[in-house]
Amino acid sequence: MKKVYVGMGTDLIHHGHINIIEKARDLGEVTVGLLSDEAVTKFSRLPFLSFDERKKILENLKGVKEVIAQNELDYEENLRRLKPDYVVHGDDWKRGPQKHVRERVIKLLEEWGGELIEPEYTTGISSTGLRHAMKEIGTTPDVRRRMLRRLLDSKSIVRVLEAHNGISGLIVEETKYEDEGEIREFDAMWVSSLTDSTAKGKPDTEYVDRTSRFQTINDILDVTTKPIILDGDTGGITEHFEMQVKNLERLGVSAIVIEDKTGVKRNSLFGTEVEQTLDTIEGFSEKISRGKKAQVTDEFMIFARLESLIAEKGMEDALTRAKAYIEAGADGIMIHSRHKDGKEIMEFMKAYQNFEFKVPVISVPSSYNQFTEDELKAAGFSIVIYANHLLRSAFPAMKQTAESILENKRSLEADQYCMSIKEILTILPN
Repeated sequence: MKKVYVGMGTDLIHHGHINIIEKARDLGEVTVGLLSDEAVTKFSRLPFLSFDERKKILENLKGVKEVIAQNELDYEENLRRLKPDYVVHGDDWKRGPQKHVRERVIKLLEEWGGELIEPEYTTGISSTGLRHAMKEIGTTPDVRRRMLRRLLDSKSIVRVLEAHNGISGLIVEETKYEDEGEIREFDAMWVSSLTDSTAKGKPDTEYVDRTSRFQTINDILDVTTKPIILDGDTGGITEHFEMQVKNLERLGVSAIVIEDKTGVKRNSLFGTEVEQTLDTIEGFSEKISRGKKAQVTDEFMIFARLESLIAEKGMEDALTRAKAYIEAGADGIMIHSRHKDGKEIMEFMKAYQNFEFKVPVISVPSSYNQFTEDELKAAGFSIVIYANHLLRSAFPAMKQTAESILENKRSLEADQYCMSIKEILTILPN
């Protein structure tokens, strides 16, 4: 029989996919190249279903002989190995971010006389439309909670932006940018103690209690589907932290970051201008260990935030603490610095590469913001968090609008700083 290859992402199977497979089945023996999570995220968001779940569905469809992994958007590796007589794909990829992939497939097939078959795209249905519908319905805590681990497995660096209420959560959820066929978007949300407190007009000293913090999380959960990483400050006393872990799991939060300081919280950006007291290594390791033992699910993550460089305790202290916290069970670490040149951050990461056992590392480049994501990835970071930018940009815009109204005794001149009500309504859920 003729060999037929069908490349698919198939986040959510619909009759358009069945039409493609039926056409392929008429041509010969069908092998489906299922795009890995990593490949899908090059042109779309992380699939709702994992690779194994999607693979199992396809393996049970009539006419599919085999399902293999396609680990890149580019088809070359699988096509050169299989040398199929036909590649079948809907004609929708003649336009959009996969146009260059199609051109590459045509050139490859010419090498052995293969042919590209492009059935007309099935109208009235699309995976993108189904994903939008799924977002309107919402997601479950279990699905959302596991997404961060899947992102870490499938992406070289996970891009995170802060959200401090429902509307900022929607901005993180919906904002996209396309560049030469690559679609960039934020993968997750950072619910920051600083921005949550500031949005409420309160000091960033853990004054805003957990009940209020949880309400902010719920407001964001109501209107979004992407995973959440919570800024947990010090985590509080260990017994309370154990309860907090279980509560966050139940809500569907993916991870919490706790810092190794004690006493009244002082924002790290003040450095040694205010007293920064570090917890003992033994005390903080115990908190991590008990938090991990308290959690009910395997997906939830606890990250340890190292404050050694903030407190000017030195690089050796930071590395010693990192090793201890990993041994205590931390799923990842966050290394923090307020120095703008970023040298000590890069020095830490260089030394960290020599660790026998490593976990994902978070970068928060608020001070050293000259580094690109590619540079942070090359240094060994797995997650980059833009920790306060939506709130920081909103504050001056609101202040400028208020001053304009006072200056002109009317709101006409302030219109230039404002979105229309109609635009706002299009952002909000139906």
